[in-house]
Amino acid sequence: MKDTTMTASIDPVTFAVLKSALESIVDDMAYTVMRTARSPIVRDVLDYSTTMCDAKGRILAQAKTVALHLGAVPDAVDSLMNHYGDDLHPGDVIIFNDPYDGGMHLPDIFMFKPIFSGDRHVGFSVVICHHCDMGGRVPGSNASDSTEIFQEGLRIPPLKFYNKGVRDDTLLAMIRTNVRLPALVVGDLEAQLATCALGERELLRLVDKYGADMLEEFLAEFLDYGERLTRKAIATWPDGDYTFTDFIDGDGFDETPIPIKVTITVKGDHLTVDFTGSAPQVRGAINSTLSFVKSATYLGIRCVLDNDVPNNAGVYRCIDISAPKGTLLNPEFPAPVAARALTGYRVADTVLGALAGIVPDRVAAAGEGGNSVVCLGGYDKQTREPFILVDMINGALGGRATLDGVDGVTNPCQNMSNMPVEIMEATYPIRIEEYGLRPDSCGAGKQRGGLSVIRSYRLLADEAVMQLRTDRYQTRPYGLFGGGPGAPSRNLFSQGGAAESFELLASKVTREITRGALLRHEQAGGGGYGDPFERAPEAVLEDVLDGKISVGFARAEFGVAVTGDALDRVETETLRRARVA
Repeated sequence: MKDTTMTASIDPVTFAVLKSALESIVDDMAYTVMRTARSPIVRDVLDYSTTMCDAKGRILAQAKTVALHLGAVPDAVDSLMNHYGDDLHPGDVIIFNDPYDGGMHLPDIFMFKPIFSGDRHVGFSVVICHHCDMGGRVPGSNASDSTEIFQEGLRIPPLKFYNKGVRDDTLLAMIRTNVRLPALVVGDLEAQLATCALGERELLRLVDKYGADMLEEFLAEFLDYGERLTRKAIATWPDGDYTFTDFIDGDGFDETPIPIKVTITVKGDHLTVDFTGSAPQVRGAINSTLSFVKSATYLGIRCVLDNDVPNNAGVYRCIDISAPKGTLLNPEFPAPVAARALTGYRVADTVLGALAGIVPDRVAAAGEGGNSVVCLGGYDKQTREPFILVDMINGALGGRATLDGVDGVTNPCQNMSNMPVEIMEATYPIRIEEYGLRPDSCGAGKQRGGLSVIRSYRLLADEAVMQLRTDRYQTRPYGLFGGGPGAPSRNLFSQGGAAESFELLASKVTREITRGALLRHEQAGGGGYGDPFERAPEAVLEDVLDGKISVGFARAEFGVAVTGDALDRVETETLRRARVA
């Protein structure tokens, strides 16, 4: 689905060079954050994003970072421009995190650096980082059981962190005073600054080489190019309305499943995505801003487009998205939103579920449902130094039309990493007692789902506040076209002691724990794709021999009999014939 149509003044070679240059700039920005950030959640877990925008704030290119962040940038730009309009100058840097004024949730601080060539505004360098703490009632500022935004931490409207190159030390002092780990928060802000400066430098190098007029013409054409490729793809899809509903397992106060419903309307080369029928906003903090819902929706649709479609704002022109005000996906102020990432993951799952009815060969079964968040925060009893572990556990992908799901890997919404055990144990009063794949967690299918992970944490501090934001307890990750669902997730807890015994916790928990406590999180697995009784018996045997599934699972879910380390082909044939009969 190539489209090489260019304007008269930009030949295809120059177009390709500039396209690659933009993509290289944002990737270099991503590496700069990784090399300079202070906190493990940014440096090791990789919870950050980088992008470049034109002077109107339209996304030009995205790094291979947290994709769920970047589709929210257009609404963030609208908020920034509402505050500053023409009051942008060389040396300015704007930061904000207020979900009701351009942000997503309080730990995610947006940083925009307007880029000028002389007096001409040519673009923005943008970095979003999840900061380890923004104050509020609990360490990490990310609890599921907050009931209003005011409990969640420091809200920053769009403000100039630097004004014509001069830092606002009052704003910096306000941030330092309101967070538990000021050295890490300020260190990560400095990493964002360094990264924005790199983006500025590299874009201006393009201006110097090609001229501001040609670069502006290219940027406009590049967005049109993204739109053309997207419309070409949509035009091949069958017209009609496609509906899908998925669920979140309660908000931490009420365990009644919470529906997210989407209807995607295909009409010619345009999509309308409507979330009417989704749940009203809830008491807990899983409400999501509409900007974040848009981001998750763009991401789901982008997943089924060709690889050569650029990740720029031209794609967004082909898609209209709406959610009724006062719902989970567009809440009224002052609804809490700290744990909104969970809802974003489920929005993406729901959108992909609907897309499976449109382009079935391009959609995978559901993955683990988004990362699970384990937060352990407290103070050293002797020094009163705070510690805040925010661990985001990434799990599994669902089965695909021609391939199995992937075991123990990041959700496509994230592009994040599981924090290394060595980093965790060296940094926090924690001992990891188990970390590995979870056997039998895959959804059965002709292409099985991916296996998820298990992680167990032993607290070595005297006390801590434990926060869990997990899901897929009740509504398991869906399979497609006859594939089975992935295993449900579980939180098992023990306060330790000689006779250690476990209790099953809810999916969303905030509670105080003491030294010796052990948390074991078993993440949900990926769903299967296609009839599991059509899976090659040799592939099932291989999974048994690798320890990924048990002999009993192979027999019950795939109709494959394994004796010792060999297939029992006669018994397998009997089992599969019996199922058909």
